[in-house]
Amino acid sequence: MQAFKKVTAKVMPLDRANVDTDAIIPKQFLKSIRRAGFGPYLFDEWRYEDVGEPEMDCSQRPLKKDFVLNNPDYQGAEILLTRENFGCGSSREHAPWALEDYGFRAVIAPSFADIFFNNCFKNGILPIILEAEVVDSLFKELAAGYQLTIDLEAQTIITPKGETIQFDVDETRKYRLYNGLDDIALTLLQADKIKAYEVERAKRAPWLFT
Repeated sequence: MQAFKKVTAKVMPLDRANVDTDAIIPKQFLKSIRRAGFGPYLFDEWRYEDVGEPEMDCSQRPLKKDFVLNNPDYQGAEILLTRENFGCGSSREHAPWALEDYGFRAVIAPSFADIFFNNCFKNGILPIILEAEVVDSLFKELAAGYQLTIDLEAQTIITPKGETIQFDVDETRKYRLYNGLDDIALTLLQADKIKAYEVERAKRAPWLFT
């Protein structure tokens, strides 16, 4: 998992509330569990004129020109700014997979669905909760090329005007994201203890290891 320390990046505005996981990555793409390759299908039904299917070549698909992902001004954005209750609906982990594969490192919103919020941290995405009024002010400032600097260690967002916005993050989640530790990597930090336990266990119950 990619570590998140400090990111200065372009912001993409998605001015919608209650964006559910089926909108983020539609159900037909859940057949794959590869954790990669979902970026081209992110927001598929909002993004394309036709119906997407797994393994489809998206390079020739007709685009909905009024959808923000198709706006050239926001190409390369790594921060998504959106409204309340982002990631609601089903608990599919494919949703953060698609966001991460597209290139988003952080999502800023007034609130998130709980399971989606947890899945973001497990997949290298920083979900930031800010007051609705603060999010609204960012939307009003945002224009093409607008950038924010997010510093996870300091738990701050720096605006182009130099204003500092503080955000809260659980210390355990912060440690894991800052160091790029997913569940497997976190377990492997204890590899020596696990191996020592297995050696001792084999001595006490050798019949289990024959």
